[in-house]
Parts: sequence; C-alpha cells; structure tokens
Amino acid sequence: MKQLIQTLKDGKIQVIEVPPPFLDSGMVLVRNYYSVISPGTEGSTVRVARKGLLGKAMDRPQQVKKVIEVLKRQGAIQTYREIMKKLGAYSPLGYSSAGEVIDVAADVETFMVGDIVACGGAGYANHAEIVAIPQNLCVKLSHEADLKKAAYNTLGSIALQGIRQADLKIGETCAVIGLGLIGQLTDLMLEAAGVKVVGVDIDPRMVELSKTHCAALALNRDDPTLEDKINDFSHGIGIDAVIITAATKSLDPINFAGRISRKKGKVIIVGDVPTGFNREPYYRKELELKMSCSYGPGRYDINFEEKGIDYPVAYVRWTEKRNMAAFQDLVDSGRVDLNYLTTHIFNLNDAPRAYDIILKKEEPFLGILIKYDYEKTEIRRRIEIGKRKPLGKVAIGFIGVGSYAMSQLLPNIPKNKDVVLKGVLDISGTSSKKVAEKYGFEFCTSDESDIFGNDEINTIFIATRHDSHAQYVLQGLRAGKNICTEKPLCLKESELEEIKETYGSLIAQGKAPLLMVGFNRRFSPLTKILKERFGNGSMAMIYRINAGPIPPDTWIQDREIGGGRIIGEVCHFVDFLTFLNGSLPEALSAAAIPDAKNLEDTVSINLKFRNGSIGTISYFSNGSKRLFKEYLEVYKSGMVGILRDFKEIKIFENRKRSKKTLMRQDKGQKTMIASLFEAIKTGKASPLNFDELYSATEATFKIIKSIKTGKTL
Repeated sequence: MKQLIQTLKDGKIQVIEVPPPFLDSGMVLVRNYYSVISPGTEGSTVRVARKGLLGKAMDRPQQVKKVIEVLKRQGAIQTYREIMKKLGAYSPLGYSSAGEVIDVAADVETFMVGDIVACGGAGYANHAEIVAIPQNLCVKLSHEADLKKAAYNTLGSIALQGIRQADLKIGETCAVIGLGLIGQLTDLMLEAAGVKVVGVDIDPRMVELSKTHCAALALNRDDPTLEDKINDFSHGIGIDAVIITAATKSLDPINFAGRISRKKGKVIIVGDVPTGFNREPYYRKELELKMSCSYGPGRYDINFEEKGIDYPVAYVRWTEKRNMAAFQDLVDSGRVDLNYLTTHIFNLNDAPRAYDIILKKEEPFLGILIKYDYEKTEIRRRIEIGKRKPLGKVAIGFIGVGSYAMSQLLPNIPKNKDVVLKGVLDISGTSSKKVAEKYGFEFCTSDESDIFGNDEINTIFIATRHDSHAQYVLQGLRAGKNICTEKPLCLKESELEEIKETYGSLIAQGKAPLLMVGFNRRFSPLTKILKERFGNGSMAMIYRINAGPIPPDTWIQDREIGGGRIIGEVCHFVDFLTFLNGSLPEALSAAAIPDAKNLEDTVSINLKFRNGSIGTISYFSNGSKRLFKEYLEVYKSGMVGILRDFKEIKIFENRKRSKKTLMRQDKGQKTMIASLFEAIKTGKASPLNFDELYSATEATFKIIKSIKTGKTL
C-alpha cells in the first residue's frame, strides 16, 4: 500500500510503498477514502523538520536535554545512534480520516467488514491507503455519509472538546481567538448551539470567512477599536468564555483573552500558546483558566485507546469517541455545514504539494483533503527491498523494530557472509520499511507467516512489547527456529510453564533450537574480568540500580502490556547475580515502598542461592538522575570487586588493587549476539541454558508475591 511520510532529517515528504499495518487486538483495519491535513499541527511538524540541526534544537529544547542525558550516560556513539535513529525515521503524517472497514481483530464486536467509519488518532489515522485504528478511535457512519466531510472528525472533536470545557449556555457569548481550521469548526458548532460568537484573527481572509459563515461578529486583531466593539457586542458585560485556538509563541492571545473576559469568565486553551499571562486581569476578574486535552477524555489513556475499555457514560458523558460521534451527527444533520472549509483536494501521489502550499503560503488555503483511489488499492503484505543473498549459516527474521532494537540489537549484528538478514516485521509498516532499507533486509512484511513459515529463516529476534514475547517464542520454537527474545521471556506463570513444556518436549525429541533471552550484562567485557577473578562458589553480592521513575501511564508500567518493572527489568539483575555466583536462586524475599499507583518499582530483594551465595538487589525508582544507574559489589575470600555502570571495574585483594576503565559503557549486547551466532554456526549449546532463563523469570513472579505476602518464598 502507499503512505505519505516525511523524513525528520530534512523534512522531505514523499509517498512510499509499505506493508499495510499489523492488525493487533482491539483494532479495526480501514481502507481510507479521504483524510484531512491539519495545516497547524502538520505544518508545524514539517516546518521544524526542514530546519537545520541548530534550528531543530532551538525548537525542541526538551529533546536536547534528553540527548545530553544520553551522552553523559552512554557516550558519544550511542548518542549518535539515538539521534540518527530519530532523524532518519519515516515519520507518518495525519490523524483524521474516513473510509471502509476491511478487517477487524477477533476481539472486536462493534464493527464488521463493510462498515463506513470516521477514524482519529495521531499514529493511527495516517495519510495512508490502509490504516489500523483502535476501536475507541473509530465511529460508525451511515452508508449515505459524505466521507469528504466525515474525514474532518478528529479536528471537529478537538474543537468540540474546547467548547465542552467552556460549558456555555444558549445566549451566552464566546470569543474564538484564531480562525484557522479548528477555529472555524469551533465557530460553527458554537453557532449551532445558540451561542453568540466573536471571531478574532490576524488574517483578514480568515476574519471574512468567519463573518460570512459562522460568527455574529468577526474582527481583525489589528483593529484599534477591537475591544470597544467586543464590549458593545456583550452589552458591557464582557465575554462569557474565550476559546484560544491560535498557535503562536506570542503572549498576546492569553493576555487579550483576559482583557475581554467578563468577571468570573473562562479562558480555554485549545491551541499551542504560551501561558505566562499578565496576572492583573485574571486576578481582578477571578478568571478560570482551563486546558482542553485534544479530542476529549480517554486521550493518552492506554486502557481506553489501546485496550478498548470505555468509561461509564454516567460518570464520563463525553469521551473522545463520543465527541467524534457527536460531531458526525452535527455534520450529517446539516446543522454544521463544512462545505466552505475545503479549499483543495489532492490525490495521494500529489499530496506532497499540499505541504508546499501550507509552508509557502503562495495561495489561500484552509481545509486540504487527500483523496485515495480506494477501488484500486493494492494490498501487498510483503515488500521486497534488497537483493537475495546466498544463504548463510545464520538467516535472520526480525520482529519489532522499536527503540531498543534500533539502538542496541540491529547495529550489533555482524556484517559477514555467514549472516543474512532476510525479513523484518513491525506493527508499523513505515518502521519495517525503513529498517529493511537501512540494514539490508531482503524484505519487510506485516504477515507473521513470512517470518515463522519461511524455510530459509533459522533465527528470529523478538523485540516487541512484552505482552507478545511468550506468543512469539512459542510460535518460533514450534516452527523450529532459534530464538533470541528481548527480556522478559513472558509475563505470566502459565506462559512460563507452557514454554518449559514446549521446550522440554523438543529436547526430548532432539529437535530443540537455541533459545536466548537478552540478558546482555553477563556478556560485558567487565563482567568477564569479574567472573575470571571470582569464579563460581559462595559469595556475597550487592547490586544497586538507580532506575529512576517511569510515568505510571506508560505501557511498561501496565501489568497486561509491559508487566511492570519487576517482571520487565529486574529479571536482568536476577540473571546477572545468578551468572556471577554460578548457581540458581533457591529462596527470596522482597519489600517495596508503598505507592498510590501500586507500581512496586522501589524495591529491595534478598536472594539465597543453592551454593550458599547471597545477593541483594536494590532497585530504586526514587533517586536522582545525577547519580549513575548501576553499581555492584562482590565479596569473596578476601576479595572485593566493584563494578560501576559497566564502564569501570575495581578489584581489591589483600594490599593489591586493580582497575580497568572503558572509554564508553559496554553492557554486552554485541558480544551476546556474537555468542549466539557462534553457537548456531558450530552447533554448540545456547550461551544461556534453559534452567537459568526459567529461574530468572520465575524469580520475578516470586518477588511480586513476596512483596504482597511478606513471606520468604
């Protein structure tokens, strides 16, 4: 299928051929008929992308801070990889479209093939022939609906949510500052609701459009009598609510809103404006300043958007989905007429021209639609990228190409005749296409059978979200593929037991492929020094991890998707201590600092091992970022080893002291991958035996139980 993308490095916009999106649970696959370009949001994105590196940095200071943190923590090479990964990516554009359902996930009951729908959501309702939409970001339309108008649904929902925040009554007054697309939609719906509208903008053309179609009073911001006219319009009362839909770095909109508001009035911010307002009018009038969050309640909530869990209507009357439906009702009934908004319609192949119009402003524009040749849309799940190469001893299929895969796994796959990159699959077609091109895979795909059913592929890397690891591991083992999955191995004890049973059965049949989990720390060059000096046997270990906080609403913290940080990350440290002392844990106890979200991510864990070793893992999320992340002390037979963030090691023995410092942090990913490939090529056993993988995973489940029960397990 075809999709419109931009490259963040240079802002180039192009239409490329990519696999259709992967149909995940809770999703609806839609063939787009029309999508709308948002001149404000998308124009800003493209404008920044076309700036030089300095311009990008000045426009995104928060991103610069993150880059500096990576530089301090991981060194120049890793920082360069992170930057190039972001800049070189194919970035999807668009977030509002309408079309026809062509497939639904097995757990979706409210939609069926053939339904006509309006779709929303950045990252979902892209400018593409085929899009995958969460069911709560999709609303069903009648088959008679005008899809050119329906494609405005996300923009309409943004405007409608701003109106809801204003909570206006019939006959009250509302000033809308900024009469672009969102502002015009806001005016239209306010007028339909019986609210007297004042439109304000710096562009005379937008003012004239508003005056003609949707505002009782429309004024240019430069009008010297502006405030007097607004005061007369409100009969000296002042404006009941001001909705700011402008996008600017100027403080003028927020300060102007304060001046024209009545006492006890409201100011609603929908657009991207600064809020460092003059205090005087807000203080004297006791104004209420409110932010409007995108399409409405449910936005940015994993449970609502990804899992499809709705909010009870009795408690949350208007969600983003219900806002989308309400907007469509207004359009379908004719109470809101969008006809004048559309100034341009481009076919998908010509769509890059639309952004030139937006950026150069060479001709008047407002609503710009992209039209899709939906009757001729070709769905090819597999796209050939590179030339076929002679089959090496290691033929790789890659599933999931997120941040970790791009920064730590793919760059460390050796380039030689023994290793052949066959196919890559990702939930995003743009991501799989870019990775296939960059690293030289033969094809990219959105069909799992192209990976698991491919007879030439003998090794599969799994770097997807945690909830899919077990499914893919089992699928790969049963297909006879060597598996290297990013941690954790699985999220549930039942999954762990199924993997154990499946792998045990393959061993019994003499058909067991290699199975690896990405416990890379044991492969670090500094770990090798530590292991050589201390060997196996009884020892005492203290491992402190200054993990730092992760917001509770991210997928990593979600117990169903990411498993939480104990299952998702602490497994690393259990494995590391297991490797150091050379025996499996036999008992553990754990305690966590209580928190309101029940995250259990500031935890102390005591481990006892079969050979008598003891270990403490202090995994803390409540520390300062200024302190380095990982610190290990090992005590044995008069020796002490100290490992600092996989950059420095010190060993104390009697009166001797030795020290080694690396130029940059090395957590062992490159050596781990090389060890796996060597085992595949030579027929040796896996660098990690199954008992260790099983034990480290089982321990994380027991840690959680110990926290809850207070018992040693």
